[in-house]
Amino acid sequence: MTTTTMTISSVIFDCEDPATLADFYAKATGGRISHSDDDFATVEGGPVGLAFQRVPGYRSPGWPDDAKHVHLDLQVADVETAVKELVRLGAAVPEFQPGGADWTVLTDPEGHPFCVAAGG
Repeated sequence: MTTTTMTISSVIFDCEDPATLADFYAKATGGRISHSDDDFATVEGGPVGLAFQRVPGYRSPGWPDDAKHVHLDLQVADVETAVKELVRLGAAVPEFQPGGADWTVLTDPEGHPFCVAAGG
């Protein structure tokens, strides 16, 4: 165990198009794009920053592929309304939904899975 206090400042996604994902997540979370170029983009305004870095030849993790490494959980007041809005912004609702009525899995425009659950 470390004796130094550490704070997570951002979660960084490998991707093909940083600007597109930054735009999606800024709109989805109400954040703002604080930097964007061809190789890197950042979104601020939440409890943790989100960043997106271009990786040549990037392949999305897919869903429900066991090779996914990390995903975001988003809490919303109304899951059904949030899912509709996220789909309008470019998310997709995969067929496989393991959460039942507890949460909905979506994928962002590049295929990263994330979950939407009631709360907050």
